[in-house]
Amino acid sequence: MNIDKAYNIWADQYDTNSNKTRDLDTKSTIETLNKFEFSSVIELGCGTGKNTIFLLKKADEIIGLDFAQEMLNKAKNKIKDERVEFRKADLTAEWNIENNYADLITCSLVLEHIENLNFVFNQANKKLKNGGLFFISELHPFKQYSGSKAKFETENGTQELETYVHHISEYLEVANENGFELLELKEWFDEENKSGIPRLIGITLLKKYCGQHRI
Repeated sequence: MNIDKAYNIWADQYDTNSNKTRDLDTKSTIETLNKFEFSSVIELGCGTGKNTIFLLKKADEIIGLDFAQEMLNKAKNKIKDERVEFRKADLTAEWNIENNYADLITCSLVLEHIENLNFVFNQANKKLKNGGLFFISELHPFKQYSGSKAKFETENGTQELETYVHHISEYLEVANENGFELLELKEWFDEENKSGIPRLIGITLLKKYCGQHRI
């Protein structure tokens, strides 16, 4: 099924159904980004605003992008704050945001639906200020190797979404090619299965500038 159509259908139950990946993504986002200061944020795959609520505790302005209008409608109904602007956007086309805008770009559970990572990383570099952070939280490729992918239940059965596998080496190579330096790579496990396959991978990148670091 077309990705935006699938997420539009999923929107009604996205916040309420049992979803370990969604819940762990929120945990990984909060625990990782609590360590950093940021003011202006671009949130890729903002969805229903599940992570926007946390980001608003630290940020002065947020632009949330998502390709599914129904997910955005949920976010707009849930979060009424003048510091946030939710926009429907295709992340595989030019982002309509000024360059050097953001201190932080977050990307949650999005890249498995995008075949060409290079374009997204290139856009992220352009939209970030020098020394800005790019935080990625995605389904771990090990989990994908085992056959796991984004899916949800409908009255007609399980609906699986179209996905692409991106290896850890691919994330790091594309990051380096687009002017990013690795700050942190962390694997996130289900609480009850910490010796098994990690569910998520969290990657924190720094946009390089003048050989300096901002932490």
